[in-house]
Amino acid sequence: MKQTQKTLIALLAATVATAGLGLYAYFGVKQPEEAQAARKEQSEKLFAPSAPGEKPDEGGTPAPVFTQLTVKAQGVTATLEQQGDTWRLTAPVLAKADKWAVEGILSQLQSGKFKATVEEAPTDADLEKYGLKPPVFSVTAKAYVPEASGGGKEDPARQRTVTLHGGIENPFDGSVYVRRDEDPRVYSADGSVRYALEKDLYALRDKEILALDEASLKALEVVAKANSYSLERDSDQSWRLTKPAAVRADGDRLKQALKSLKEQRALSFPTDSAQERTRLGLDKPVLDAHFTLDKGEPVRLRLSQVKEGAGSKVYALLEQGSEVTLAEVPEGTLAVLELGLADLRTKMVLSFKREDVKRLVFHPGDGGTPIVLANAKPDSNSLDGWQVEAPKAGKAQGFRVASLLSHLHTLKASTFGEANPRKWDKYGITDASRGASLQDADGKELARLWIGSAVPGKEGFVYIRGSNAEVAEVELARLADLPARPEDILEASPTAATDGGATMAQP
Repeated sequence: MKQTQKTLIALLAATVATAGLGLYAYFGVKQPEEAQAARKEQSEKLFAPSAPGEKPDEGGTPAPVFTQLTVKAQGVTATLEQQGDTWRLTAPVLAKADKWAVEGILSQLQSGKFKATVEEAPTDADLEKYGLKPPVFSVTAKAYVPEASGGGKEDPARQRTVTLHGGIENPFDGSVYVRRDEDPRVYSADGSVRYALEKDLYALRDKEILALDEASLKALEVVAKANSYSLERDSDQSWRLTKPAAVRADGDRLKQALKSLKEQRALSFPTDSAQERTRLGLDKPVLDAHFTLDKGEPVRLRLSQVKEGAGSKVYALLEQGSEVTLAEVPEGTLAVLELGLADLRTKMVLSFKREDVKRLVFHPGDGGTPIVLANAKPDSNSLDGWQVEAPKAGKAQGFRVASLLSHLHTLKASTFGEANPRKWDKYGITDASRGASLQDADGKELARLWIGSAVPGKEGFVYIRGSNAEVAEVELARLADLPARPEDILEASPTAATDGGATMAQP
């Protein structure tokens, strides 16, 4: 054999040996290490979506989707289920779940890990020492590992369940002792795990008393000791009082009341029963409200006030269909819907839709000639279409017309007085009074404003009459922009004037 051949054979043998060592390093050392690391990572998780050694889906194992939680704490077992986009309690009561409490539980289940193994094979005495026989709290979570398309909820192979038992707190570092499923070992976990999972029934329940949006309402009726009233939504979606007076209502004030009601939080949830309702005075409530919704079953809210010692407590009973909530609420809840006529009626003087106004007639008063404006483009809301028709013709200041319409649409009275007076002239209000008439394209009057005499004893205020047949008061300064002569609304037209050879534009 030649020397060259010997060298090649030696190189080949060395290559094979090196490859063998590499394969041994991977299959004999590296691969077991990786498997051990995967098992360790899985065993450290509170809720592992896949078991050690289980082959993950392409792209990795997706996060589990939780569908049910069973929480045992302070002698009560509560079941929560995901229904659509929300979580609800299904036992021992039917109620909406507290969003933040559920999110805290799910967050720990998804990312929480054990810190260390405390006992490999604890005795019953050890379990009692750690507060795990019986456990202080337990959480059973059901979930499924979704497919790439998001499905798999009904696939048994993709369903996962874990039960975590929590013990007492380690006073040394604030950690908590935990066991998982049938694993005999005792672990320690961060105190945040106990804070998130150990939830009693009150913590798991949504604390909102009534979360209604004004837009969802069709009608509201409130019977209270001091004030009773009824509100109905008109065809234009505005609100009208039907009791104690038939006047337009302040929709913004209603929104404010509902917002305030939504901000009230339950202080406790007494066990509901007929006897408990009677004891708490809810069979004879101090306030009884009925909400008619655009969609869904109507809602009834009753409030009672019970003296306890030197103070008192307020209780609420909320009913909608089969769902009932009995709760202690802050005392301030009583005042939220306790509204009088002055609170509920709109302060707006005129009621009209700005887009419907195609003609304007301003009455200067004192026998002055009315100023008449019309939109030459009745099918358009263009500001360029406004023209002065009388007593002098010409193009109107479009921006001024828009400003006047906006001002009249938002004009508010400071107070209201006599309704349907027999003699308006005692307030200085007659057909010849200064004011404004807003009309549609056919000349039909949409709204009318009359300005009367000064209010005695209130400097700077005058009487007015608007869309409702009642006397109102408003600051005279708020009416100063109403035109009194055509020049106040006509667009200035330049006139040529020669002055020393120079041409000047004069209004």
